[in-house]
Formats: sequence, structure tokens, C-alpha cells
Amino acid sequence: MASIYNLKKLSFLVYGLGLTGQSVISFFKKNNIENYQAWDDKNKKLFKKKRPRNLEKAMKEVNYIILSPGVSLRKSVNKNKLIKHKDKIITDIDLIFLIKKSLTSIVVTGSNGKSTTCKIIEHILRKNKFKTLLGGNIGTPILNLISKKIDFLIIEASSFQLAYSKFIAPDYALLLNITNDHLDWHGNMKNYINAKFKIFEYQKKNQFSFVNSSLKSEFKKQNGSGKLIIPNLKSYRRIKYKINNDYLKSDINDQNMSYVFSLSKALKIRNADFLRSLSSFEGLPHRYEIFLKQKNCIFINDSKATSFQATKGALKNSENIYWILGGLPKKNDKIILKDLKKNIIRSYIIGKNINFFKNQIHKYINYYIAKDLKKSILQILKDIKYRNKKNTILLSPAAASYDQFLNFEKRGEKFKKLCNYYARRFI
Repeated sequence: MASIYNLKKLSFLVYGLGLTGQSVISFFKKNNIENYQAWDDKNKKLFKKKRPRNLEKAMKEVNYIILSPGVSLRKSVNKNKLIKHKDKIITDIDLIFLIKKSLTSIVVTGSNGKSTTCKIIEHILRKNKFKTLLGGNIGTPILNLISKKIDFLIIEASSFQLAYSKFIAPDYALLLNITNDHLDWHGNMKNYINAKFKIFEYQKKNQFSFVNSSLKSEFKKQNGSGKLIIPNLKSYRRIKYKINNDYLKSDINDQNMSYVFSLSKALKIRNADFLRSLSSFEGLPHRYEIFLKQKNCIFINDSKATSFQATKGALKNSENIYWILGGLPKKNDKIILKDLKKNIIRSYIIGKNINFFKNQIHKYINYYIAKDLKKSILQILKDIKYRNKKNTILLSPAAASYDQFLNFEKRGEKFKKLCNYYARRFI
């Protein structure tokens, strides 16, 4: 592994100056690494003194191009230049593994459930007295954390970051699942799968690789070197009833919890300590978040569900559902309700892609074209007015938020605000 001293001998181009790019430059400054240049396609004023006059020349001369995860080789205005120098492209996470210190790394990826799984792992480790930090795709750029003394570094890695990786080699690598996602960025499913499996590519034989049974053949096909561990869902469910936590009682997190349980075994955490730790865990907002109970109504904010596969768990684990869906659909996404329609009373379509969702669901369930969250909530409150059953008002859009909101967090916050206001007035 290279040290900070060796990094000083190398030259870099930081391409993309959002949160990640700025964290790289901050890391360089803290460690007196001066041989770098900085580029952003849109903002020419950021780190102006470090901006190369000739981008092509800079790419040719540097040792590495550190590409921000938001930059796509398929869509960048400089995609031809980037593709030409693709062999030089690395990510901010790669730098962690180039200067690896005496810490244990846990890297988690997957199409659904990454953030919650990472938070649960962090919670368990901290409750068992380990010094632990969590960063990456979950929000905090990982290079902002590395200077601190810790036992475990947990990294949530996106497919964008893994696609460019050349040095990521986790002590414990967890690939939770793969479903149809980010195909507009990767181009096709094959590229997306290959990006996810790069989490294992540079592991050594003394490191651990966690994949479920459905991904086992792909793991072997890609010749992973780590010790393969297949999480056992049945083993987790055998002890699940002992967990004193309402959030974990539903089945929605079981598959990913089987990974957490298997990891705890690999880390030699006793079952009693595993169970004790989970009693105080609180779920993340916007992920099947039960935020309001009013008479016979339960309100659930699942705004993070940006594909149907992510929404499927919420529909499966609820009943008498008044379902709000819609937004910007993922490329090639399909809504399959054959086995779920019995749980849904009515659906309410929001967003600017009404026809896409209407065409997918009209054969299976009744729908109302609401267009926005406020209208959908008001209509739901009219529809449930005279029902005596326990009702579930669920925002699980099966779509990205960008047609109406800045991000899924803003969408979820708006939903909660509206529900809290109107539910207390009309229920």
C-alpha cells in the first residue's frame, strides 16, 4: 500500500467539484499534497488557480484522474477525453485503500437498503464498544473521516464509485442485492452488474465476501478471491423474535438483516450482544418510516423507494393500502402487482409521468390521478372517511423525485408535513 509520502510523488486531476471533489481537495491540503489540478464542467470559478488551461494535456500528464461519482462517462461534455484516459480514473474511496492504516474496512453496496444496513452495522459496532465511522454515498464524504483513529470504517459505495474503482479492497464486502437501477448512467444491466461486483475484484484471500445465494454463481464467474459467505435468512429469522424493536418486526428488512447477522458472526459478536444492540436502533427517515398514527390510520413515508423493486417490500408488508406513487420512473422499470393487488385499496398517481404509471397499473388496481401530494392526501382522506378497517396511507413512489422535488428527502418531508396538517383536521 502507498503511504501519504508516496501520494506526494504522484499527480492528480480532481474532476467534478461537488461535495466529493471538494473533500478530495481538502484531504490533499491537510496532507500537504500539492501536485493536483481541479476541474468542473459547470463551475469554472471553483479552485480557479488549480484549473488547467488545457484539460486534454492535464489528463495526459497526471498519474490519476479522481472522478466524482456524479460524473458519467456517457454524459459528460468531455466524455471522449475521459474515455481516452479511462485507465487513469479512480475515486475518492480508492485513496482510502492507497493509504490504508490500521483499521478494518466494511464496504456495503446494493440496489436497495444500503443506507439502513450501514446504519445498523454502525449501531451494533458502537454498542459493542468499537470506534466506528460511517461515510461515503450515505452523505459524508469518506475522506472527511479518515484522519480519525478508529477500529472500523464503514463505507456505503454506489455503483458510480465502484465502476471507476481500481484499489477498493474491503476486509468485509457486502453486496446486498441487484435490481434494475441507474441504467441511464451505466448504459445497460451488464455494466451495472459489473460495477457492483467490483466490490470484490481486488480482495485478497484473507478478506470476506458476502453475497446471497442468487448472486453466488455470478461471484464465482467473476473469480472473486475473498472468502465467500452466503447469509442465511432462516438463521436470522430464528432469532428475530428475540429482538425488542418494533422497527425490525416487519419482514421488510429481513434479507438485509441476514447480512448484518452473518457479519456479526464473522466479527465474533455474540448473539446476546447482537440482540441487545438492536433494541435501541431507530430507522432512517424516508425508509418505510411510520411517522403518524391517527385513529384507524397509519401513515408511512417511504419516499426513498425510487424503483418498483424498492416499493415492493412496502406493499408486501402492509394492508388496506392507499398508495401514492409516481415521479420520474427508472429506465426499463416495470410495476408487477399480480401478487400484491390484494393489499391495495386504491392508488394515487402524482408527478409528470402520469401515463407511464397509469398504463402499468390500470389492469390490476383502481387509481386516481392526483398529480401532486396535496391532492392525493386530500382525496385519500375522503376515500377512507367511512371505513372502519385499519388503513395504511403509504407514499412509496417507485420513482425518482426530480420531476417535482429536489430529492427524495424533500418529497418525504413535504408528505409528512401535509399528512400531519390534514390528518389532524379531518380524521
